[in-house]
Amino acid sequence: MSVDKARRGPPPPPPRRGFDWRAAALPSAISAISVIVVFGALGWAITSADEWPRIRLQFFNLDAMAAAFPRVLQGFWINIQVWLTVLAAILAWALVLAVVRSLRAPWFAPFRLMVVLYIDIFRGVPVLLLVLLFGFGVPALTLPGLPNSGLFWGGIAMVLSYSAYVAEIYRSGIDAVHEGQRAAAKSLGLSEWQTMIHAILPQALRNVVPALMNIVVALQKDVALLSVIGVRDAVREAQIYTASTFNYSSLIVAAGLFLLATIPMARLADWLTRRDRARRLQLSA
Repeated sequence: MSVDKARRGPPPPPPRRGFDWRAAALPSAISAISVIVVFGALGWAITSADEWPRIRLQFFNLDAMAAAFPRVLQGFWINIQVWLTVLAAILAWALVLAVVRSLRAPWFAPFRLMVVLYIDIFRGVPVLLLVLLFGFGVPALTLPGLPNSGLFWGGIAMVLSYSAYVAEIYRSGIDAVHEGQRAAAKSLGLSEWQTMIHAILPQALRNVVPALMNIVVALQKDVALLSVIGVRDAVREAQIYTASTFNYSSLIVAAGLFLLATIPMARLADWLTRRDRARRLQLSA
C-alpha cells in the first residue's frame, strides 16, 4: 500500500472556491441601510420640529455664512499658526521633562522631584484657568524685557498645560521599553544619559506616536480657548459677527473649519493606532 501511495504522489489540492460576492456585500449593505435609517430618522425629527424654521434662520442662514466666512477664515489662520507653534514647543519641552523624570541616577533626584511637582500642578489646573491667569495676569505686570501680548502668554499657558500630559505619554513609552535594552546599553559602557538618548528614546518615541496624535487633535481644538483673552481667532471673529447681526450662523462656519482640520487628523490617528496594533501582534507572534 505504501508503494502504491508513493507512486501516486501527493493528493491533489482541494478545489478553489469562487469569491462569494453575496457574503462579502451583505455586511456592507446592512451597515449602509442602518446608517441611512438612523440618520434619516434623526433628520426627520429635527426638521419636523415646530421651531426648526426659526433655528434654521438663526444658525444655518447661508447668506450670513457667506458674509461671515472671510473674517472667520482669517481668524482660523491665526488658530493654525498658534497651534503649530505651540505644538512644536510642547513636543520639545515635554520630551525634556520625560527624560529628566526617567533618569535613575541618584544625583538626578532633585530634578525628578521638580518634574513631578510640575506635572502634578499643571495637570491639576484647568487649561482655561491657566489661559486666563497668564493671558491677563502676566501682561498686567509689565515686566521689562518680556512681551505684553495676551496671545504670547496664552500660548505659554497652553504649552505649560499640555506638556504635563505629553510628558506622561513619553514616560509611558520609555517605561514600555524592555529592561534588557537598558542593561545591554550599560554593558557597552554607555552612561545613563547616553543610554537614554541612543537606546531608550528611539524605541519609546515609536511606541507613543498613536497616543500623541490624539493630543494633537485635542490641542487643535483647545487653541480656540485663546479667544477668551481677546485673541481674534476663528471663534472670536464669529462672536463679533454674531454680536453685530444677532445671527449665530458664523459659529457654524467656525465649527465647520475646525471639523475640516480635525477629522483628517482623527482618521490619521486611527490608522496609526491600527498599524501599531498590527506591528505589536507581529512581534508577539
